[in-house]
Amino acid sequence: MKYILVSGGVISGIGKGVIASSTGLLLKTLGLNVTAIKIDPYMNIDAGTMAPTEHGEVFVLDDGGEVDLDLGNYERYLNVTLGRENNITTGKIYREVIEKERRGDYLGKTVQVIPHVTDAIQDWVERVSKIPVDESGLSPDVCIIELGGTVGDIESAPFVEAMRQFQFRVGHDNFALIHVSLVPAINGELKTKPTQASIRDLRGLGLTPDLIACRCPSPLPLSVTEKVSMFCHVGKEQVLAVHDVSSLYHVPLLLKEQGLIGYLQTRLKLTDVKTDAPRVQRGVKLMTMWKALTVSHDRLFDKVNIVLVGKYTALQDSYTSVVKSLEHGALQCGRKLTVTWVEASDLETEAQNERPKEFHAAWQAVCTANGILVPGGFGLRGTEGMIAAAKWAREKKVPYLGICLGFQIAVIEFARNVVGLAGAHSAELVEDTPHPVVIFMPEISKTHLGGTMRLGLRPTIFQPRTEWSQVRQLYGGAEAIWERHRHRYEINPAYIDRIEAKGLIFTGKDERGERMQVAEIKDHPYFAGLQAHPEFCTRPLNPSPAYLGFIAAASGVLAEQIVHQRDYVPPHPTSHLKLATVIDAPESPVVPASIEQQLAK
Repeated sequence: MKYILVSGGVISGIGKGVIASSTGLLLKTLGLNVTAIKIDPYMNIDAGTMAPTEHGEVFVLDDGGEVDLDLGNYERYLNVTLGRENNITTGKIYREVIEKERRGDYLGKTVQVIPHVTDAIQDWVERVSKIPVDESGLSPDVCIIELGGTVGDIESAPFVEAMRQFQFRVGHDNFALIHVSLVPAINGELKTKPTQASIRDLRGLGLTPDLIACRCPSPLPLSVTEKVSMFCHVGKEQVLAVHDVSSLYHVPLLLKEQGLIGYLQTRLKLTDVKTDAPRVQRGVKLMTMWKALTVSHDRLFDKVNIVLVGKYTALQDSYTSVVKSLEHGALQCGRKLTVTWVEASDLETEAQNERPKEFHAAWQAVCTANGILVPGGFGLRGTEGMIAAAKWAREKKVPYLGICLGFQIAVIEFARNVVGLAGAHSAELVEDTPHPVVIFMPEISKTHLGGTMRLGLRPTIFQPRTEWSQVRQLYGGAEAIWERHRHRYEINPAYIDRIEAKGLIFTGKDERGERMQVAEIKDHPYFAGLQAHPEFCTRPLNPSPAYLGFIAAASGVLAEQIVHQRDYVPPHPTSHLKLATVIDAPESPVVPASIEQQLAK
């Protein structure tokens, strides 16, 4: 097993995740199996209880893990399926150490950061790095480890020390370090002092960089490269200029051009790792497809304008996967994506008096958009604005995609304005609503927030006589699809018949036929809501079908994309596509026999 640690200095958010993912992608083009681990030094057990505006998007995995958004980068770039243990936090490590101490595993010893915490970190990395992450079922050949935060932070000190020890545990030929640092331009001059100081801190902690990835606004002149080389005690070939590019999809090619693959092949003796001809051929094909992807991205001229009506638009990282899904769909449709961010509360009537400038700008964006997207969220703030946007999309025949909360918003709007249920709302948002069309799921805890939602990969079964469903056709006409969920509330079954009678059809339900998971309007260019979060399963070369359909409808090319999607293959390992909960169910589920036969194979 080969390990590549990616650390960062000077500032956080410098691009370690993209560089780690790009490095893994390049190694996959050699035919190697690659996995990834993200270390987050915060005390939280996971990212699930943190507000999106605090730490960005909470990414959900197949096993229900709520993790850092960088794991989404790994899955998208590497086309792998990771688990909750691929995200290490200080909270998880300390919980494990304390549980061992309570059991008496340390045999009466004084439990300390060194060696007990650092050993726990190393053991975790070594164990998780061997878990298969793709359809092959083979253990990975290379593990990319991203150390969150910046070197020198107090909270990351145990992890830095653990990695210092780890390099000796696995051996020099099996451990390499890429340090990402900042080379800012001050009055037009590139400054290397921040990088020099960061490398000095890193060496003082016992780690020596093999490669220094310099984040900079423009390509580094040779003189600056030589300066970094001299003062940071590395060869010129070990200094990589990762300058700003038109698209993040260019980063792997940028690293490849500067000799990253060749250096790692020599440094880690990757030629000694056994691969077979099919894996090498897949690697060559991956590189060819990735180059084609970047070329096509640069040659897009026709634009598609999507307005995103959200609650957390102040920090756009809150919707990282949503934007990536839109990008992937736009690439396949041959369109240049423009996303207009609209704060949902700016669409509400109160804003007309309190913030007239923002109100009119928000409505101008909604009224001129090719498509309207309402993503997930929690809480009452801004929901009336979302409802107003959904109404506009429905009445004006503008393509609409509602995700999680956006799905529930579409149902609330339809119940109010079409079914005639005045005051209809969600019990989450307005407890005393006269028509609670969205209600709390009975099995969910009301006292604990962390890890208690309906989480992870779950099936959706398309109902009989829904062959017309655009969402179903985009998934290749499948009778069952699997997407990741993260929610506490569901559509109230008591209102289903009245809503469907007026034209909002729940085409997809859970395996018991009790929970509504996909809603569509038949006589509309594209009006779809999904309770799941399909953005968590998108890939650059295999876009999320729901988002692809939305972009295609907004671009006027939905019919041809539906034809293209007939051969759609989901990104999940087949071992994850289970209906085990149905088998144990006391009642007969609404599951077509053909699906059970398919799974039995």
